[in-house]
Amino acid sequence: MIAFEEGFAMTPLRQQMIDQMTVRGMAEKTKRAYLQAVTGIARYYRRSPDQINEQQVQQYLLHLIEERRLAWSSCNVATHGLKFLYHVTLDRREVEFCIPQAKRPQRLPEILSREEIERLLAAARQPKHRTLLMLTYSAGLRVSEVAHLKVRDIDSGRMSVRVEQGKGKRDRYTVLSARMLKELRSYWLAYRPEVWLFTGRDRARPLSVKTIQRIFYRAKDRAKIAKPCGIHALRHAFATHSLEAGTDLHTIQRLLGHGHISTTMRYLHLTQKHLLSAGSPLDLLTLPAAKF
Repeated sequence: MIAFEEGFAMTPLRQQMIDQMTVRGMAEKTKRAYLQAVTGIARYYRRSPDQINEQQVQQYLLHLIEERRLAWSSCNVATHGLKFLYHVTLDRREVEFCIPQAKRPQRLPEILSREEIERLLAAARQPKHRTLLMLTYSAGLRVSEVAHLKVRDIDSGRMSVRVEQGKGKRDRYTVLSARMLKELRSYWLAYRPEVWLFTGRDRARPLSVKTIQRIFYRAKDRAKIAKPCGIHALRHAFATHSLEAGTDLHTIQRLLGHGHISTTMRYLHLTQKHLLSAGSPLDLLTLPAAKF
């Protein structure tokens, strides 16, 4: 029997799973989540995962849904982690060792209106915070992507923002509007960032994701925006407002870095029926000049 101890102890099974995930180029965050899923089922049954059968795996997933009432996304991560262990590491055939996956709930995200975006940006008290939120919206960035932007990623010659190793370990370019470039130049003159575009007190390190999220929530509270949403709502708003401005779906897919057009197509359900003239969504906002 191959042991899989609880906690962070390294065992042959754990090392084998880590090696197989590493060979496939999986992100560190994904590897940690998959290992946590396997540790979770080992603790639940108090035995090594290779001694747990198909029915017990399904019963454990039912426990996560009905008793622990975990969100779909958390259950989905656990499911994928267990699938990797049993189908890849332990080489159990899917037809003989079935691990069901819950259907994703069809919920549409909350979309901030242009007026709400204007209020949010106006409510950012520090020019650095306003520039950060404005760039997140105007380029359709994920929070991890804006956190790791470097000064060199702003390409004024090509009017683009380079996103290095975004989701799925893919590089891409997204839009840099003339208005955003003007804001960034004013920001650079005021703060003089060297390597990382947005830093805290330690200029050698980028702002953390948690810090950026706090910046968003503080501005959201001050703007009195009641919609239940996080900073990812700026990315949703970019996609929806771009569609309404006349940008075609395939261009938005490329700017957002979606692997499948079906992911981008959900924004069709969120657009207003009327279309505005083509242009950057940032250019459609009415904002006072930033005071640097």
